[in-house]
This record gives sequence, structure tokens and C-alpha cells, in this order.
Amino acid sequence: MMKKKSTSASKASLVLFLCQMISALDVPLDSKLLEELSQPPTITQQSPKDYIIDPRENIVIQCEAKGKPPPSFSWTRNGTHFDIDKDALVTMKPNSGTLVINIMNGGKAEAYEGVYQCTARNERGAAISNNIVIRPSRSPLWTKERLEPNQVREGDSLVLHCRPPVGLPPPIIFWMDNAFQRLPQSERVSQGLNGDLYFSNVQPEDTREDYICYARFNHTQTIQQKQPISVKVLSTKPVKERQPVLLTPTGSTSNKVELRGNVLLLECIAAGLPTPVIRWIKEGGELPVNRTFFENFKKTLKIIDVSEADSGNYKCIARNILGSTHHVISVTVKAAPYWITAPRNLVLSPGEDGMLICRANGNPKPHISWLSNGVPIAIAPEDPSRKVDGDTIIFSDVQERSSAVYQCNASNEYGYLLANAFVNVLAEPPRILTPANKLYQVIANNPALLDCAYFGSPKPEIEWFKGVKGSILSGSEYVFHENGTLEIPVAQKDSVGTYTCVARNELGKIQNEVQLQVKDPTMIIKQPEYKVIQRAGQVSFECTIKHDPTLIPTIIWLKDNGELPDDERFLVGKDNLTIMNVTDKDDGTYTCVINTTLDSVSASAVLTVVAAPPTPAIIYARPNPPFDLELTGQLERSIELSWIPGDENNSPITNFVIEYEDGLHEPGVWHYQTEVPGTQTTVQLKLSPYVNYSFRVIAVNEIGRSQPSEPSEQYLTKAANPDENPSNVQGIGSEPDNLVITWESLKGFQSNGPGLQYKVSWRQKDFDDEWTSVIVANVSKYIVSGTPTFVPYEIKVQALNDLGYAPEPSEVIGHSGEDLPMVAPGNVQVHVLNSTLAKVHWDPVPLKTVRGHLQGYKVYYWKVQSLSRRSRRHVEKKILTFRGNKTFGMLPGLEPYSSYKLNVRVVNGKGEGPASPDKVFRTPEGVPSSPSFLKITDPTLDSLTLEWGSPTHPNGILTSYILKFQPINNTHELGPLVEIRIPANESSLILKNLNYSTRYKFYFNAQTSVGSGSQITEEAVTIMDEAGFLRPAIGAGKVQPLYPRIRNVTTAAAETYANISWEYEGPDHANFYIEYGVAGSKEDWKKEIVNGSRSFFVLKGLTPGTAYKVRVGAEGLSGFKSSEDVFETGPAMASRQVDIATQGWFIGLMCAVALLILILLIVCFIRRNKGGKYPVKEKEDAHADPEIQPMKEDDGTFGEYRSLESDAEDHKPLKKGSRTPSDRTVKKEDSDDSLVDYGEGVNGQFNEDGSFIGQYSGKKEKEPAEGNESSEAPSPVNAMNSFV
Repeated sequence: MMKKKSTSASKASLVLFLCQMISALDVPLDSKLLEELSQPPTITQQSPKDYIIDPRENIVIQCEAKGKPPPSFSWTRNGTHFDIDKDALVTMKPNSGTLVINIMNGGKAEAYEGVYQCTARNERGAAISNNIVIRPSRSPLWTKERLEPNQVREGDSLVLHCRPPVGLPPPIIFWMDNAFQRLPQSERVSQGLNGDLYFSNVQPEDTREDYICYARFNHTQTIQQKQPISVKVLSTKPVKERQPVLLTPTGSTSNKVELRGNVLLLECIAAGLPTPVIRWIKEGGELPVNRTFFENFKKTLKIIDVSEADSGNYKCIARNILGSTHHVISVTVKAAPYWITAPRNLVLSPGEDGMLICRANGNPKPHISWLSNGVPIAIAPEDPSRKVDGDTIIFSDVQERSSAVYQCNASNEYGYLLANAFVNVLAEPPRILTPANKLYQVIANNPALLDCAYFGSPKPEIEWFKGVKGSILSGSEYVFHENGTLEIPVAQKDSVGTYTCVARNELGKIQNEVQLQVKDPTMIIKQPEYKVIQRAGQVSFECTIKHDPTLIPTIIWLKDNGELPDDERFLVGKDNLTIMNVTDKDDGTYTCVINTTLDSVSASAVLTVVAAPPTPAIIYARPNPPFDLELTGQLERSIELSWIPGDENNSPITNFVIEYEDGLHEPGVWHYQTEVPGTQTTVQLKLSPYVNYSFRVIAVNEIGRSQPSEPSEQYLTKAANPDENPSNVQGIGSEPDNLVITWESLKGFQSNGPGLQYKVSWRQKDFDDEWTSVIVANVSKYIVSGTPTFVPYEIKVQALNDLGYAPEPSEVIGHSGEDLPMVAPGNVQVHVLNSTLAKVHWDPVPLKTVRGHLQGYKVYYWKVQSLSRRSRRHVEKKILTFRGNKTFGMLPGLEPYSSYKLNVRVVNGKGEGPASPDKVFRTPEGVPSSPSFLKITDPTLDSLTLEWGSPTHPNGILTSYILKFQPINNTHELGPLVEIRIPANESSLILKNLNYSTRYKFYFNAQTSVGSGSQITEEAVTIMDEAGFLRPAIGAGKVQPLYPRIRNVTTAAAETYANISWEYEGPDHANFYIEYGVAGSKEDWKKEIVNGSRSFFVLKGLTPGTAYKVRVGAEGLSGFKSSEDVFETGPAMASRQVDIATQGWFIGLMCAVALLILILLIVCFIRRNKGGKYPVKEKEDAHADPEIQPMKEDDGTFGEYRSLESDAEDHKPLKKGSRTPSDRTVKKEDSDDSLVDYGEGVNGQFNEDGSFIGQYSGKKEKEPAEGNESSEAPSPVNAMNSFV
């Protein structure tokens, strides 16, 4: 805070002005802040000073103000209080000071003429409006007058007077005829500023009786018209010519007063024949440029925004061929008051100083008067902090009671200015107005501006920090703005992070965080190139970009900086522009513009469209090399090179590349110097001292580069002092007692002269020692010996040659060599967090004992033994490194219930220091790992034996094992879960009372006092009974096999069909289907549904001589199919036209049939000889099976087979006495000669009609299972029941 007392008024004014500049507060235009701060009233809207109203409409006198608390309003009329409550026609708008006078309900506007002033008041002061003069507009009628006809001789001048009625505001005048058409005006006939119509000379065509003057009153939107004026032109021959005479203004001089800022209008209208021409000049000066205009055919001079400098004499000259006349108008520019410095609102803290300044100018100079809260300051309440000094009010040591609104009135005879300015004394703690955690994004290497808009009273101090606990930001890399903004002039990737702004004053402190993200710049990595294309050809411009992955670019193509033509020939791709069927209109510059939300880049290329080549086609080739190289303008550091281009070979040269050779340092090696456009044949080249230059030029066109030109003459530049010093100077010690200074040597031509050497200087930092220097040859390293261990040095390396030194080099900081740290960290403490995690703490070592760059701390820890096994093992030490000056770290991955040791060592660039004393700690018990194995052996009908191994990592003392198990049915549904707890010293268990042939799932885990470990799972099945059939569980109904399956798929193929049979194990009533297709084909499988649950099917419609693949599936069992079988149909008919009587199989078949018939005859003959009848019917009644008749055991004869048409009877119930029980198995005592006794593996044979002629494969059953259906595969008898 700046305060100073002085007896000198001038010194006090100066000091207080400085105080205002330093301490006065600006209140930010923040809506939320403005709502919270107390504030005196401020007039925000008011009606104009001179307010002309329409008498037919309601009068609205505006007065709006703001303040905190909201102000109340009052009015004065003609200097006295205006009580609106006593006038029913007057109302005030809610929350406003605006008056509404309801004229339309019977009031008269004239009754409310007067001077009004509004006052807005709250507890902190009162603001007043301007004096608002209310006047209703007037549009009076024309006074009646008798107009005589005008008779005038041809060539004479004439003035038709309008003399409109006086209105408020003045009317707009124009002349029309009876048809409401404007009368034409010209240099000869025109309307004056006063509305009169002037004729410089009349012509016969001016004769008419309807010259009518109209007056338009805009406020009342009415038009009044004068009586028509008649003009009759009398023709005389010859017409006498006249020299110019001024019609207006009269006389030779006149005066004109205009106010500053208004429009100055000067008029001269002259009579004469021929019609005079008007010209304007300013005596002793020039007419103002850009503000001067001529109107009404140059009869009116118009100067806008006049100022005092426009005062002077203006001469109008009227001239025709007979002579001239002139008039001088003396213009004086007066000025109503205007502001030089208007008073500004002042926000101060208690005890601060400030001032209000009110400076205005005018002609004559205005008088300044002050008011406080609308009362002249001379009679206003006293305020000891206030002192009035002319146009300035000085405030000293203000208090909250000093708040008020001051009015400055500047007035002269031409008007007045009134300004309100409040003094608001506030005591407010700091506030930060920038939103919290606001995100700023900038492109790398661009400025970043981080806002910290603030307010407080007294004015807060602003500090910036990076990160949550970072140090205060300072230094040249930051710019701190007065408004709190932090500027990072060149934002880099390491600038990313959280920045904290802190605002504090004596009343408090507040902080806010903002985020900064630095994005990679958008770059064009492949720019569009210059193209030459023939008409009707195709051309493509590429524009490949690289951008920050978090920014989304948009690519826009322009032609000649405008939009691309709306033409389908223009194809815009992702990174290119293609133009099809090129025309001459496509010639131009094409630009790709890439925009992101943060940056924009562009690149351009020219397209030249050429005519199609004549026949033969033009051969395009690389340009010929330039020639005739010439060096001119030789200076020490520059030279001009010129050349003549070679033939461009039908492709324009796009650029020239200039290369140079240094014959002194690198003879024979050419280096790139610069390049210039193909239209340029001279270039000014910058040179380095002490180089023997030769130059050559290479031309480039679209086809490629030319051969280099012949070298120019050589030019040796003079030697000079080096311009630069070595770069990358470093000082790093290699031993504890040395300092190795290294640098990058200058290149050959950077030496600028012979005898390049280096001056190496060093001194210990923070000591006032003199520099130690040594001059070394052209090397890049110098070793300083005998230095203390790890101390900072100031280092500089300066280049010099035979002519002198380079500029003074900058200093860098290096360090002498490091040595191993001297002491170990102390006070090492271990806090075990859980069974696998511990936290270690230590005290940092003194930095002086580090003897090098502190790189961090290393924690060595190792397991001594497992407490559960009490056995030591090979010690494997683990190391964790904690970077920087950390004093704690976490040790993860520990083994539970174990004893550990650790120590801590400090690390620098040289290595590790001594270890701290070993610290012993133990980890608590944890949950064990899973048992090492679980084996299930010795399955029986109702028991299983479980064996297991103890956990590999018990992680404590085992308390027990937990075994859980549950049955799984054939649909993989889980049964009830049983849990058993087993002592920890057990390693096996026999589970009894299980269901037979049932799958069980087991879950097994170990426990310590902490809890259960991870579990191991296994599955096992109890065995079936000895007969191979499953016993039903009590109340469980039928017991199904564990896994359904289809096996032994067999095929018997003929020419166009095949019989498929299979065996099925699984749930009853399965619905089967056949899938088949041509073997080796990629076509989809064909599907045939099997009717019923039988286990055979006939595939028909097959192709003879074709190999097929086939498989069988069951509906409802997802993915349940048999393995594939392959068969081949018989050959076509032509292959079977062989004498069947000669086939062996036919002869054998006939012999078998004959033998069978012979046996039947013998049996019948024997029975008849015994006198008994052949009881076929009785036998059928006693042993009949509607589906099959097996061989009769009493006489060995065969029963009858039924045809395939009887398949529908497959499911009829068996008759009483049937030899096949309901489960379709054949009892051994009933049929010892049954097909059941045949072995497996014999393929059945079928005739073409599908009848059975062979044997079935089946399972040989020794023991019947009575009373239940078999869950095994169907027996051969079942197969016969299906087919016969």
C-alpha cells in the first residue's frame, strides 16, 4: 500500500495519482461476482436529453440502473419532486425506474412537457440521470396564402418559396407535381437547404401549374402540402446570356457557426446563362480529406465530423463563359462540452487512497461542478477522506462510509455533460473467477496462457505453482501478467501438468488448479508438388499429414484461395485431390489446408495445363545444366552469383539448387548452399570467413535434376575472428579428484581463420576465485586434476584463431568426479501391511555425505526362512531401487509366514554406499496355495478313494482341509453340494455310500487360521454292476448311461440305394437322422429324418458307381453324431449284364434254398408218419410275435417273416406267451439258438427289396436283465424287430 503526506498540493496530487494507478481495483465483469459484491447504483439506460415524443402514443421515459442491493427510483419534474402516486396516468415499471404516462387513456401530451430527472438510490449512494426534456412533436398546417402565377422571361432566374410551417422536429421538404412525381432536378434547377426551389435560368419546358412543395413530419408520420404554384415562361428571341449572380447566400460574405462533431453544410446557388458551375476552396488551407463531400450538383459543401481545425473562410466560386462571382463564408466551430477524461468508478480497500478526475473541453471552455449522491458537493455531508481540487476529487485513507456516487457536470452555452462515478470501499477476501480444473490445450513450441482471473480488496498477490506440492514458479521461462495470467512463451512436452494459482491478501487466501496439455503440431509430411499436365489428362495432388492422435484434422482443398469448382471431375480423397479430364480452366494454384481445433497448416502447388502434344509426342526430359556462372559484388561476407539456364526440355524449371566447395578445408566435397525458384537466375549468397569458395548450379524440373554446371571461379574470403564458440560444453569428473571438460569442436569453415585453438576456463562455483584458464590445441577434451570430490564448477570454452577470440562464451555448471557415498541411511523401520506387502522407512543421508548426484536408495531384502517349515534354503536377495530423495518404499511379493531381512543403501553416480544394519521382520500367516495334487482311485459301486498332497506353499500352519462334492447328471446339471472337513494331518479319504455309475465333481482346498486357499477340482465316476447294466437308484426311475453314443455304423450299398444301420447307447426314444454326401466334395451335407426310433434306414436315389460319406445323428443332442463311414454304390447296369447262372454266389444260394426245402419236407413227412397234425396255428398262437417269429426250439423250423409293409406294427404290444420280454431281450432258456448267440462284426446283407438275408452284429448277452428295459445297444433280436 502506497501512502504519503506532503504539505505541497502538487506533490500530493502526483503521489495520489500514482496511488490510484497502483491500488485502485478493477472489478471483473463476472456476473456471479457482481451479484455478490455491494455496489452503488449505476445508470445503465436513460432516454435522450432532448426527447421528442409522438403526442398520440404513451410517453415512456426510460431510467434503468443496477446496484447491490438493487436501487430504488424517484423522479423530479422541472426541478421539484414528481409524485407519481398522485397521477393515475403515470406508472413506474416493476424493478425499474422507467415511467409510463398513459396518454392513450385520455391524457394530453402537452400537459407532461417539462424537464425530468431520475435518481437511483441504495445504501451506498445515489446516481442521477441527465435532464430529459420532454416535448411533443408538432406538425402544423400550412397557413393559407394567395399565390399569384409566376410569369418570367426565358433565361431569367426564378425562386419558388416553400416557407413550410414550423414543426417539431423540422420537416423534410421535397417538390412534386399533381401526379405525386418528384420534379426533376439538375445543375440548372435544384432545391436549396431552406426548401426553396431555385432556377438558375428558366426554359420553356419549365412552364407548368403544379409546382407543389411537400413537408413530411416523421414523428407524426404526416405530410402537408402547399398550394400549387404556377409558372409561365415567356419566350423571347434572342435569349440574352447573363454572367453568374448568387441567389443564395446574398452579399459577398456571411458567417456560419457549427458545433464540433456535427455536419457542416455550406450552400451557394447562382443564377446565370449558361448555367454556372460551382467550385469550393478553403482560404489558406485545404479541404479536409476523407471528410469532404459535394452534394446538390456541387452547390452544397458537406464536411462531416467537424472540429475546431475546420474553422476558417470557405469561398464558393460560380463561373460560366461570361464571368464569375464568389462568396466567402466565415465558419466558426464551437464545441459543446466533450470528455477528455471522464470519471471512472473507483473500488478501494479501507485505508487506501485514490482520486476521481473529470476533465472536459469545449468552446468556450466548460465549467466543472461536482455533486455527491445528486447533491452539490458544497452542501453535501462532510467526508474527511475527500478533498475537491477543481476537476479532481482526492481521497485519502478511505473507510467503508466513504462509499458514494459522485456526479461531474461540465457545461457551457452549447450544452452539458453529466457523468456518474462511484467510490466503492470494499473489504473482500480473494476470489478466483477462473473455473476449477479448466483444461488448456496448446500446440508444442507455442505460447500457453493459463488464466487466473481474480478479485479481492485489498488487491491480492498472485503466485503460481506447478503440481500439487511444487515450488513457486519464477524465471525467464515464465511471464506473469498483471491480470493473473501465467504465460509460458514456448510450451514443451515437459510443460504438461497441473498448475496451481494462489491469490492472497490480508483477509485470506484461495487457490485454483488448471490443467495444461501440449499437443504435437500438425505437419504436412508430403506436400503437393508443381504439376504440368496436358488437356484431357488426369492429375493428382498429394497432401499427407502427421498430427497429434488426440486431435481430429479436417482437410480442405482450395483453388486460387477460393472453393473448388462444383464439378464432379474434382475427386477429394483422404489425402489427395484428383482432377479428371483436365481443361484450361483448371490452371491455377491448389492449396490443401489442414485445420484442427488448435492449429492450421497449408501447402500449395501450381497446376499448369498445356496443350496436347503434336505428333510425334513431345519428349520430356531433365533440364540441361546451367552455364556461364559469374561472381560479382564480392564482399567479405556475401557475393552475388548469376547464371544462364540450360534448355528446360519441355518441362518448366521449378527451382535451381546452389552448391559450394571449400577448396581450403574439404576439396572435392560439394555442400548444399541454398535454392531459388526456377524464374530466378541470380542469388545473393552469404559467406563465411577463411573459405576458398567455388559454386555450381543444378536445375530441377518435374522430370528430375540436371547435371551440375561447371564450377565457378574460386573466391577466397578473408580470415576473421571465430563467430561462435564450441557447443555442448560439459564438465563431468571421471575420478573423485578430477574434472573432465568436453565440448563439440568447430567444423573446418567455422574456424574463420588459421590456428584454431580453444581457451578452457574453470573456477569453483560460489567462490570468489579467479578463473583458471588454459589454451589447448584443436581438441575436444581437457582434464583438470586435483579437484575436491563432487563440487560444482563454472566452466566456459572459448574459440580463438590467429586473428583473435570468439565472443565471450556462456558459462555452464559441471561437477568434479563422484566418490562412493560415505554413510548408510539410518533409522530403518519396517511396517508389515499384510502377509505379502511391507513398507520400509529410512532417514535420508546428509547430502554432503552422498559425494555425488543422488540417484536414489536401494533396498536389499531376502527371505531367511519359512516359519511353517523351519527350513533354511539358498538366500536369493532381491533389490528395489527408489529414485530421488525418497524416504520410504513398498516391498511387494513377500511370502506369508516367513522371516525376512533387509538393509538400505544410498546410490549416486559412482555406486552404492555402505549398507544399513540388517533389519529383521516377519510376515503374518496367509491363505495356503491349492493342494499339490488330488487323485481319485479305486472306484467301486458306492465308494471312491481320494488321495492328495499338501500345498506347495502352506503360507502358515494348516488347520484342516475342506472337501466339497456333488453329483452331475447326463445333462450336466449339478446335484446337492456336500461339504466335509478333514484334519490337516490326513492325506487320503474313502468316500462311501455313493450312487453307482454316477459322476461326481470334487472341490478340494486347504485352510489356515487366516482362511481358505484356492481349490483344486477333479471328477470321477462310480462303476456299474457286474452284469454291465445299471441298477436304478431308489425312486429315481430308469438309470441312463453316462454318455449317449452311436457306434458301429454299417452300410450295405446297391446301385442306387444303400441300407444304413447303427447301434445306439443312451436315452430311449431318441429321434435319429442321416447325413450324407459325395465323398471328397465340399458341398453341404444332405439330411434325411429317420421315422421313429428304429436303428436302420434306406437311402435312395444315389448315383451308381459313386463314393459316399455318411453319418448318423440324434435330434436334441447338440453335436452328438457318429463317426463318418464311406461306401460306394454298385456300378451301372451295363456292368451287371453277366450270365447270373454262372455266378458262384447264385449257385450257392440255390443250393441253400434246396437244402432248406428238403429239410422241411423231411420234417413234415416224419410228423405225418407219427399221425400228428402240423399245428402251425397253435404254435403261432402260443409263441406268436407280430414283429418276429424266432426259430422254434422243439422242431428246429423257422418261423414266418413279415414284409416291410408291416413296419407300422412295430410298436404293437407283445402277445401273451411271447418269447421276447418287454425289454426286447431274449431269455437264454427260451432260445438257445437265438441270433443273440452270434458274435460281433458280421455285416448284414440285404436284397433290393430290403429283406434281411444275413446275420446281425450284436452284443452277446449271457445274463438277462429282467423287468427293465436295457440301456445297452439294441440286441440282434431288436434289430430284427426293426427290419422284419
